[in-house]
Amino acid sequence: MARVAIVTGSDSGIGRATAVALAEGGCDVGITWHSDEDGAQETAAEVRAKGRRGEVRRVDLGDPAAGARLVDELSETLGGLDVLVNNAGTLSSSPFLELTLDEWRHVLGVDLDGAFACAQAGARRMVAAGRGGRIVNVTSVHEHVPLPGSAAYCAAKGGLGLLTKVMALELAPHGITVNAVAPGEVATPMTGMDDVDPTTVDRAGIPAGRPGSAREIAAVVAFLASPAASYVTGSSVVADGGLLLMAAVRNQ
Repeated sequence: MARVAIVTGSDSGIGRATAVALAEGGCDVGITWHSDEDGAQETAAEVRAKGRRGEVRRVDLGDPAAGARLVDELSETLGGLDVLVNNAGTLSSSPFLELTLDEWRHVLGVDLDGAFACAQAGARRMVAAGRGGRIVNVTSVHEHVPLPGSAAYCAAKGGLGLLTKVMALELAPHGITVNAVAPGEVATPMTGMDDVDPTTVDRAGIPAGRPGSAREIAAVVAFLASPAASYVTGSSVVADGGLLLMAAVRNQ
């Protein structure tokens, strides 16, 4: 019997790469999109090319209850739930003094409330099934360090990072691991580098000298979602090419 995974925001970028990586690992995959249906269908085609089922649904995580309903629907359609990857998200670039309450609420609503609702629905299903599970929350290096002009995004990702740890504590007795993956700069549509080979982009401020690829992040997510990662829980795995280490270099 195939394992079942749901990957939110899997119409492009890290989400698509993760859906494909999980399919390669033997999972049937629930694929979600908000504004790019064609992209989601392309992801599904890649999943099916790996010999796995791919089910596509639209969801707006600005309505957290819709996220919970989506997890339940996809779990029913695919016959269970073993892996949930909270990847969908949005961001803003407003200075703190200019950030509106509506913008603040929107970013936290999608990035934190939506992830919470999906995780809770997924965890409830996993507990009821009694065979454990894996939850992976895609955060950001800005779970750990601030970024000027991104107060709402940083607050949401920081909150999701600590929520990950609380979930890990409470769900461990049920055999469910909960971890975060915190990417640095990655060549995706969100960073304006879709279809760019990251090895051709110079980044002097990153020890690796370049951005990451979506596949590199997906590989970390896929490991944490695998049976091999059964003793890893409550961790935030930073995948940033050494970016966070640069604080030590700049202080020399």
